[in-house]
Amino acid sequence: MFKELIKKITEWALEKEEEAAKKCAIPIEEIEKQLKTLKEKRDELKRKCEEELKEIEELIKRVEKIKELEEKRCQLNSEKKKD
Repeated sequence: MFKELIKKITEWALEKEEEAAKKCAIPIEEIEKQLKTLKEKRDELKRKCEEELKEIEELIKRVEKIKELEEKRCQLNSEKKKD
């Protein structure tokens, strides 16, 4: 809910800035500053996501290995029971 509120407020603010830009009421330096900040946040988020994806991939590999070992162990146990 809070996220949705922030999204609506941000959207409203951007609409007001667009209206002001049409009237040349916003200095280009301010727009460039906002753009730079957004790009930095995007890059930071991208880096964090890549790090977390890498960790998840490692966990997946570990669990797949455990599964593989368990399947082999169970297969051996079932073969022993047949004998």
